Amino acid sequence: MHSIDHSGPSIGGISRDRIAALRTGEAEVFRKARPKSAAKVGNGLPGFFGGVPMHWMNDWPTPFPILVDSAKGATITDVDGNRLDDFCLGDTGSMFGHSPPPVARAIRRQAGRGLTYMLPSEDALAIGPMLQERFGLPFWQIATTATDANRFALRVARAITGREKILVFNGCYHGSVDETMVRLVDGKPVNRPGLAGEFRDLTKTAKVVEFNDISALEAALADRDVACVITEPVLTNSCMVLPDRGFHDALRRLTRAAGTLLLIDETHTISTGPGGYTKKFGLQPDLFVLGKPIAGGVPASVWGMSDEVATRYADYNRTKQPGYSGMGTTLSANPLQFAAMRATLEEVMTSENYDRMDSLALRLDAGLTGVIDRYRLPWHVARVGARVEFICAPGPLRNGAEAEAAHAPELEAAVHVALVNQGVLIAPFHNMMLISPATTGAQVNRLITAFAMVAARLTA
Repeated sequence: MHSIDHSGPSIGGISRDRIAALRTGEAEVFRKARPKSAAKVGNGLPGFFGGVPMHWMNDWPTPFPILVDSAKGATITDVDGNRLDDFCLGDTGSMFGHSPPPVARAIRRQAGRGLTYMLPSEDALAIGPMLQERFGLPFWQIATTATDANRFALRVARAITGREKILVFNGCYHGSVDETMVRLVDGKPVNRPGLAGEFRDLTKTAKVVEFNDISALEAALADRDVACVITEPVLTNSCMVLPDRGFHDALRRLTRAAGTLLLIDETHTISTGPGGYTKKFGLQPDLFVLGKPIAGGVPASVWGMSDEVATRYADYNRTKQPGYSGMGTTLSANPLQFAAMRATLEEVMTSENYDRMDSLALRLDAGLTGVIDRYRLPWHVARVGARVEFICAPGPLRNGAEAEAAHAPELEAAVHVALVNQGVLIAPFHNMMLISPATTGAQVNRLITAFAMVAARLTA
């Protein structure tokens, strides 16, 4: 394990005093550039608890949230007229750019035909076969968020296996699915801190082991009481952790041997290619989830199942007691989702777009790495397809514990605000950057230049 100490007089090789000075100065620059935003939201948005419509809007490290006037392609413009090259892209929700033209056209067309009616539209006829071909599983359902899709898929896994427990990897994130909110502390599973209103010991029904630890995985599955392993192909909602060579092969072999289902959550790793990490690297999940960008920014998600899972689930449904399944929401599988999803799958998530995204992501990776080397920073860059991240610690990281230790919130916040003031927006969590089909080479070059300017100031 890498030795990472962010508790001393420096963080990520930078003195705390210099980090504090950078953030203080950049906060003042931010405020001066946004007098209209400051007047409108500087003291919070009226009528909303905490001053924001969603609590995580307060997690941005800027002095107050950026009040957006419009977004198009890979650019955001705020109410003060400041233009930002957007590499956050709604934390993957707008991974293919803001309002891709085919999706915008599909939304306008469907808006005149009705937004929801609990019945399929003709677009649904096209989507099913597209999901089969693209992601390799034969049976699909539509939900509204990846959280819902993961929750429903886990219910199916428990129903058909008759097992209560699931297994997750330390540092994982699968939306707000309750049973995944566990972690390891000193090698022991515990509830994650900060869970609002959680009165249960979630470790009673969830096991947690470190990513890339095949021996620990094998031991955790040995009791044959785990219904499903749920995982991303790459840990992404932490400092990014890539799988060791052979890890996914071992994961599939061990789950099959234990009679445990495997759920792959591609919500963030769809950056890898048109069929996600699963298709590119030949993974063989029993269950598959994809949320956020699948409908070009319209809230939607999909979850699929193998022939075997579908057969077992159909058998279960024939014998279970009648009543509400606890799965499904009224606005799921609505015609607006179908229209936006069809346009995204047919015209936006194309091989040509992914080739361009990957090429620019390679350029960004190389450029950021060059800056880190030039200024001798003890940092590194990680990438999965069009998703790039700079991490303020040595790497590569191998598991969730290392990822947590590498997270440097004070330093990352200062860098984030400084980049905003250079006209660049990255994700507020873990320095994540996405390349969209609308992203230009000039935008990538500006990001690299801005990152170099910040690095120079931190190391001067």
